[in-house]
Amino acid sequence: MIRVSRIAIIYWSLVLFAAALILRSGELQLWQGAEWASRADRQHVSSSAIPAPRGRILDAAGVVLAESRELVRFSVAPREVRDRRALARALAAAGVSPRWVMRATDMSRAWVEIPGSFPRGDVAAMTVMSGVYPEPVIERVYAPSPGMRRLVGRASGSRAVDGFELGLDSLLRGLHGVATRLRDARGRSFESPVTSRGAIAAREGHTVTLTLSYRLQEIADRALATAVAKMGATGGDIVVVDPFTGAVLAMASHRAAGVSAATALTEPFEPGSTLKPLVAASLLSLRRARADEVIETYDGVYRTADRTITDLHKARALSLRDVIRWSSNVGIVRFTERLTPAEQYQSMRDFGFGISTGSPYPSESPGTLHAPRTWSRVSSASLAMGYEIAVTPLQLAMAYASIANGGELLEPAFIREVRSSTGDVHYRQRKRVVRRVMSPEVAAEVREMLLAVVEGGTAMEADLSTFLVGGKTGTSRTSLVGQRGYALRQYFATFVGLFPADAPQYVVLVKLDRPADRFGGVTAAPVTRAVLEAALAARDAALDRNALASRTTERRRPAPPSAPVPLRAQREDPSGTVPVVFSLAGDDEANPAGAPRLRPVPDVRGLTLREAVHALHRAGFRVELTPGGAAETAPAAGSFHAPGAIVRLGRER
Repeated sequence: MIRVSRIAIIYWSLVLFAAALILRSGELQLWQGAEWASRADRQHVSSSAIPAPRGRILDAAGVVLAESRELVRFSVAPREVRDRRALARALAAAGVSPRWVMRATDMSRAWVEIPGSFPRGDVAAMTVMSGVYPEPVIERVYAPSPGMRRLVGRASGSRAVDGFELGLDSLLRGLHGVATRLRDARGRSFESPVTSRGAIAAREGHTVTLTLSYRLQEIADRALATAVAKMGATGGDIVVVDPFTGAVLAMASHRAAGVSAATALTEPFEPGSTLKPLVAASLLSLRRARADEVIETYDGVYRTADRTITDLHKARALSLRDVIRWSSNVGIVRFTERLTPAEQYQSMRDFGFGISTGSPYPSESPGTLHAPRTWSRVSSASLAMGYEIAVTPLQLAMAYASIANGGELLEPAFIREVRSSTGDVHYRQRKRVVRRVMSPEVAAEVREMLLAVVEGGTAMEADLSTFLVGGKTGTSRTSLVGQRGYALRQYFATFVGLFPADAPQYVVLVKLDRPADRFGGVTAAPVTRAVLEAALAARDAALDRNALASRTTERRRPAPPSAPVPLRAQREDPSGTVPVVFSLAGDDEANPAGAPRLRPVPDVRGLTLREAVHALHRAGFRVELTPGGAAETAPAAGSFHAPGAIVRLGRER
């Protein structure tokens, strides 16, 4: 029998114990190492997300419209605080109320979340105190202009809500980072080189420079708010674009019943007579008419299909140029009869109506343009006068930009430049031509028509004393919401202007919703003049002042319709076709050099006294009220007289 000594037993026991330790250690290190390392990380290493600052939004001149500011929120574990007095002093210095200072230093509480956010520099000392747990947050700060803020939109933290913040979110949104910290057995946290190597820095989003001008946007916002209040309108829109680059320089929107951000993009309307110059451009491009071609307008009353077309400014005949100048419904309908429905539809489609402009702003409306197969017998005439079509103010402004730039329809641009957080340029705006819609020659002819509208037509209220302005007025009825038909005595008053008319830098669209006076020449045109005057007075309103200074300040004489010229035409009567002599207005060749330009007295019968006075003022005459039959004028309607002449208007006692 082998006898084992006590020493041997102890020895072999130690050997077996050591072997067991080695085996267990190998198992923990080789087979279970990853699991235990993960447990250790969860117990001793804490990770927190570092929110990425959103990129800045700038205006075209570099004015900051939106930027992110890094702030800190605090939570306090009072039982872990070593120096409660120092913490109380730091909280009070940061502006925390005494009530929350007491809570943060109350040992009976386990956890206190301090309300509010604080600049990191103001609370740097507090972030390293024991028991204090800081959390970085990002706050978005916006420019003070309310109108610009509505366009830029909002972002809650890193989440975009609306406006350009939402439309450009993929560019503005940065990449979140990760911060790691070690905790000891008592839960105290501290930084370590080991954990700092695992940290990921947050990356700021791209900086986006818009084409909008902060100064011009303020001008448009003020002018629109003043006009809405002064004219009793329910709202309105102003759009200013650069016709040669497509850049949108300002876009103001105002609604009395709750202000909207960009109704110039989201709310289409029937443009009325502002569509007529585009119809004229199509007629000239297809060679279906000439600017000086005269057509009979039947004293402002014309029956077509199931509808009677009437004019406010009545004349027996007008040239295409004067159809635009006096906004003749009869004239434009008669000229449009030369177009097939397919040609009329295609010309409107070519101007960008019925389709989205492709802007980055969310919820843009494409408007409405019905295909010819759905038209009724009166659709062609309605479309010629700006009805049975709905366009957004931006679409209409871009269509007029094609007249200003020589015939190119451009894609509207809202983004001028995109730069990364390191300053690298990722995008720079360039002119993008959608299509050519007219030749430069046709565009020049239409610009001359628009200049005549302001200098001696329906939009003289938009005229400036030092620079030429061209444009077109429009008055259209408002549709009933959710129903067919139109609201009684409710209108959109519109004016689209080119400034300066001979070398445009701006296309300015002004639309007022349901103003007390329905005529665009009386309501919208003066707002355009106010915007232009303020822009000229401002230092930075996206104007090329060198180009303006080179323009001559010598004004052209207004070119209203000349004196009547006999013209023979065939007109139907019950006894058959007989030659009838009627007066022709607008033949420039009939007016000898140096002879005074004359204007027709408009027929104001059937209008209210207020409307009659406005019609006579727009025609360039002074008004004197006299006793007599309502809306009777002396001289009589249709007679031609020099601008500034007195017209006596009868009123009932």
